[in-house]
Amino acid sequence: MMLPACFHKSYMPTTSLLFASPPFLLPSPSFSKSYTSSRRSSFAEGHRQQSQPISAARSPPLPSSTSCRGLVFDVGPPPSWDSHEVGSPVVKRYVRDDDERWLMWYHGRGDEGDSIGVAVSGNGIHWERGSGPVTTSDDVGQVMRRSSDWWAFDTASVSPSDVLIMSSDKLTAPGAVYWLYYTGSSQEKLEIPGEDAGDQCRPRFVSLPGLAISQDGRHWARIEGEHHSGALFDAGSAGEWDALFAASPKVVYHGQGDLRMYYHSFDQRNGHHAVGIARSRDGIRWVKLGEVLGRGPAGSFDEAGARNAHVVRNQRDGSYLMAYEGVSVEGTTRIGLAVSSDGLKNWRRWGDEVILEPSTDEDGWDSRGVGAPCLLQIMEGGGEEWRLYYTGIGKDGRAGIGMAVSEGSELGSFKKWV
Repeated sequence: MMLPACFHKSYMPTTSLLFASPPFLLPSPSFSKSYTSSRRSSFAEGHRQQSQPISAARSPPLPSSTSCRGLVFDVGPPPSWDSHEVGSPVVKRYVRDDDERWLMWYHGRGDEGDSIGVAVSGNGIHWERGSGPVTTSDDVGQVMRRSSDWWAFDTASVSPSDVLIMSSDKLTAPGAVYWLYYTGSSQEKLEIPGEDAGDQCRPRFVSLPGLAISQDGRHWARIEGEHHSGALFDAGSAGEWDALFAASPKVVYHGQGDLRMYYHSFDQRNGHHAVGIARSRDGIRWVKLGEVLGRGPAGSFDEAGARNAHVVRNQRDGSYLMAYEGVSVEGTTRIGLAVSSDGLKNWRRWGDEVILEPSTDEDGWDSRGVGAPCLLQIMEGGGEEWRLYYTGIGKDGRAGIGMAVSEGSELGSFKKWV
């Protein structure tokens, strides 16, 4: 059953759904029968409402620059939808028989503002991309724009945070539904005391977490959360650690009826960036549990805090690994690692060391900072490899997407791809 580009409110799957991390399928809670609200603001609809639409014709693949160490995905050429900036990679690897397929959802900015796009690859290094909006279920390019609904939480920008796969016996060809957790920002400006106004990694506007659903990973329909703006939940009350905003929702399946969301905010009371956790039974309604990782010790690379965390469950021992963007007191961003046995509490830093540094070359594409990590574990043929995709910022403020690799179970030795 092919779903339309925009889900109507009558679309309400009621059978048990399976969260999948291909090639494995994992059990999950049923999609609640009482939940019926979806926003009629798919990419196609939002695109038609823009005053200066981009051509909907299929865009030819654009080459990705690999001229700089670590860089695997640069900005697109003008007038592409992502010609000004790219970042926030969400990378998934799918293996079926002898076929290997990689998808990357990412944030892009062009002349018409912020959007989310998708690129594909056969090896996770060389990517095929599109300069305009997608038109078919196997196309590449722009897939979701910021909302045109004045009341929505995502009118200023949208950025992907995580993608989960659900499978249901009611859905066939291809038989899977993608859930996109994303950061949406409103027009309400955000100022963080002591932050560099030129810091491109932090939210510029008040941000909240959102959810969209797609059958093909290209055509998305926003799902209204419990907040009046359509967000999954609101920022915290005055005095709480997440009172300013809630951004970068990364979701991990723990077990049946137990999903965990890791998101970040700026803790005004303690003056640092921090990562918190929320739990859900259905992936839509969330209960906050509080802050789990804050600032590092004095003099550390993350003395000003942690943000943009990506949590994965280690296939080898079941522990939880968190790759996060550490912020120094000078504002430089590096990537660190923390580990927890249950993913809920007692997070400890991985030796208090940086796992990925900015380039030491002043002219390097990522010399100003690295962050927004996406961590993947690949276990095949008795071997183990970890890939770290990340956003890099150069001295001129130009952003790109890079990759680093660590072979074996030791994660402290990531090397940028060459």
